Amino acid sequence: MFHVKLPGHDAIARQADERLVTQRVRLPRRTVEHPFRQVAKRVVMALLILISTGFLVYFDRDGYNDSSDGAVDLLDAFYYATVTLSTTGYGDITPVSDAARLTNIFVITPLRVLFLIILVGTTLEVLTERTREEWRLNRWRTALREHTVVIGFGTKGRSAIQTVCATGLKKEQVVVVDPSTKVVDAATADGYAGVVGDATRSDVLIRAEVQKARQIIIATQRDDTAVLVALTARQLNRGAKIVAAVREEENAPLLRQSGADVVITSASAAGRLLGLSVLSPSAGMVLEDLIQQGSGLDIVERPVVKAEVGRGPRDVEDLVVSVVRGHRVLGYDDPALGKLQLTDRLITIVRKTPHTQVTPDTKRLPGTEPSARGAFGRPKPRE
Repeated sequence: MFHVKLPGHDAIARQADERLVTQRVRLPRRTVEHPFRQVAKRVVMALLILISTGFLVYFDRDGYNDSSDGAVDLLDAFYYATVTLSTTGYGDITPVSDAARLTNIFVITPLRVLFLIILVGTTLEVLTERTREEWRLNRWRTALREHTVVIGFGTKGRSAIQTVCATGLKKEQVVVVDPSTKVVDAATADGYAGVVGDATRSDVLIRAEVQKARQIIIATQRDDTAVLVALTARQLNRGAKIVAAVREEENAPLLRQSGADVVITSASAAGRLLGLSVLSPSAGMVLEDLIQQGSGLDIVERPVVKAEVGRGPRDVEDLVVSVVRGHRVLGYDDPALGKLQLTDRLITIVRKTPHTQVTPDTKRLPGTEPSARGAFGRPKPRE
């Protein structure tokens, strides 16, 4: 039996109005007015029409006849306006003068039509919006393939997905899962799809289409939660790449056994960066630049192109750090490396510039394109 070490102050503080329940998938919102505000506007418009019609009848009360007492007071005027606009028309109060009848033809009848349009239009709009949302959700589920699921949209999860999106991943290919309604609302405001719920439950992950995901990022606040999420996600998707973060380093092996391919110890990594910055502030700045994707120096993984086959790592125009061969990661100076092979992948450091473009023939990842003198001003090797 394994035991997960929990940090002493690792509880998630949540607002009282936030419920840890499974809810529907939330797609990125369009700029539309809140439904309650739309309904409130229509109710106010309907009341204004009713009040205007009531006063209009009262001001012309001498042209109307009440079958009960013959006179029309303010209450009778509003009663007539109500039954007239609602097309009930009991007939106990009727216009008898020409002016009253003309007013009914040219004023009250258009107001009646407008009143009905407001009431019916509100109902139709609610039904149409619900149908449109269901259609969007079904289309989203059908089109979603090879996407990225982010479990936890706190500082770690947000930074991780921003780094991935900097390499070209579209926001439409990202689904955020978090138990906090406010966090998911923030994610949808940023353009990501979101699912509110506990990611340790399989039905929540199924709503996020984890079974069709290409990669899963686990950035929960608790290590025990990360282990349960990894177990559930791996059970639903055997082929996805799962990357998880833990706070305590001794929990990393357990998370790997739970199905995570890569485990990052966030507290230790931050501590090492702090220590390096103390020893060498310049080295700390370079390392921080490397992990900030999209500008300055980027560390990327790319395939070996045909022109590089048979060369050594030092003969490549980019600065090669390591070579991925099969399931092994070999250093650039590893004696067992030898010459580059077509099936190898290179982990290189390149400089990201605004004019960088991806060329189909080299099949490079964003940020790894050749420049006139290589990534660091080194002349290109001769073919």
